[in-house]
Amino acid sequence: MILRFRDKNGMHRIEADENQDFLLVLESLLPKLGISDISSLLISQEPRSAGGPAGALCGKTIGELKLRNGDMLFVTYDADSDQQGTPSGSGSHDKAQGGANDTRTVSIGNTGTGNVSTAVPSQQHEVDNILEKQEGQIKRPRSSLCKHGEKGMCEYCSPLPPWDKNYLKENGIKHVSFHAQLRELNESKNNKFNATSYIPPLEELDYSSHKTVRGGSQTSGPLTITLQQQKFRMVDHVEFADATILNKFLDSWRASGVQRFGIMYGTYEPFEKVPLGTKAVVQAIYEPPQAGEVDGLTLLEWENESQVDSVAAALGLYKVGMVFTDLTDSGARDGSVICKRHTDTYFLSCLEVLMASRFQIRHPNPSKHSSTGKFSSKFVTCVVSGGLNGEIEPRSYQVSNSAEALVKADIISGSTQPSMLYINPSTRNRFVPDVYYSKINEYGLEVKTNAKPAFPVEFLLVTLSDSFPMEPNPLLNQNFVIENRDFLGDVQDLKAAADYLKSDSVDGSLIADFHFLVFLVKTNVLAPEELDLAFSFVMTRDYEKYLKLVESPGWMTLLTILEHSA
Repeated sequence: MILRFRDKNGMHRIEADENQDFLLVLESLLPKLGISDISSLLISQEPRSAGGPAGALCGKTIGELKLRNGDMLFVTYDADSDQQGTPSGSGSHDKAQGGANDTRTVSIGNTGTGNVSTAVPSQQHEVDNILEKQEGQIKRPRSSLCKHGEKGMCEYCSPLPPWDKNYLKENGIKHVSFHAQLRELNESKNNKFNATSYIPPLEELDYSSHKTVRGGSQTSGPLTITLQQQKFRMVDHVEFADATILNKFLDSWRASGVQRFGIMYGTYEPFEKVPLGTKAVVQAIYEPPQAGEVDGLTLLEWENESQVDSVAAALGLYKVGMVFTDLTDSGARDGSVICKRHTDTYFLSCLEVLMASRFQIRHPNPSKHSSTGKFSSKFVTCVVSGGLNGEIEPRSYQVSNSAEALVKADIISGSTQPSMLYINPSTRNRFVPDVYYSKINEYGLEVKTNAKPAFPVEFLLVTLSDSFPMEPNPLLNQNFVIENRDFLGDVQDLKAAADYLKSDSVDGSLIADFHFLVFLVKTNVLAPEELDLAFSFVMTRDYEKYLKLVESPGWMTLLTILEHSA
């Protein structure tokens, strides 16, 4: 279950188990609060009550304290308590990622659009913590070649490591998962029989020049770079929690013929079909301000981005990627579209690779196994285009660590050919090393080719699989008017909200809509504790919380305002 704690800086989520001692919950909470002394902590179930000492609750289980999933507790503590350098809640909204229980969020009630801090990663994603605890070995059953007893083991049935090439090939898995790669690197760098020292197995690529004078000599960046197709991927799979999420996104193109862009909010979770795999589960697509054209689009300033991130964080969600369309009707009047992206053209264009690189750089993946505290990114790119049979289909990608490093060092730029990236020339302020790309030729030999003046984008691409669940159970509905679609006549205003709530059933399910919740926050009508009721209801579907919400003064005020706008 998830327990929520609110302090003066925001809200924190802690994963807990019904039979778990409350002391263990507090041990997870204290670092997020920036304190180390439990004796200074007071806990209450009421927002305006100081409550009692947290230590008095230790020794009791979550069940004994009658706490349930989604419950909110209010914490206060001595401002002079021992600080541990917890990250400030005023960080950039471009880094709003991390698990539902590893972020700090400022209250989003009555704060307008520009004063809300977003979730800032203070530690690695929860999915990484989960996968690190898994054994990871690929188990094999006994075969006809085994000559031992039931409890024995031999070369034919012993478990395989999660990076085993033959297993991956036999099961059609193109890339090793990030955690399988991490295990393999760790085994080669750190001797498990010698625990006296530890070398972080992950190292970020750095292609930029470093011109510093040491004793009269100059040092610079690498003299040569050899690009190879990346063998591992940070995320293995993209899963849309419900097909409706993507269909609603595509409705804009179907109605107008212009292309559309969205940010995907969701979670990262283990993906069982790949050894130690990770999947991005998309729960909502938010469409920021943009100007769409038939052959492209332009992103405009997104003024309420931090507020949208905060709404997502209140629901345990965060940015997991972006999605955009590249669709052209075939003219056959059967709903088919033109297939533009295939092996003879490109899968992502050079400009899209640069865009994906910049988004990944802006959303780094926190990792305790890197000396810098971060490594690459889990941010995914999904393009919806035409398949080989004229069907509309999503395809998901990431770009490699090398792509991120090349963009950071300003070594590459777009070219007139969508399938090729251009190598920038060296200047006084930019040193560009020799760049090569390596591939296996038709004779099975590795061949190095000079990348200048341009090289194929495919050397920077990593492909992901994607799907919809057979039995969808999405967290959110997709019924309210989607934002920034005024050009279609779909306007998110008070009248739209009034019409929307008129059709609400007695179970309050219409509240569980991401677009509606963002609109609700923008109205600045509900108090913070009333918004918390709304978010808690969405996460737990606790009907008592829904009743408290609709009977609250803020909700009554909202209904009055909507009645006058109808």
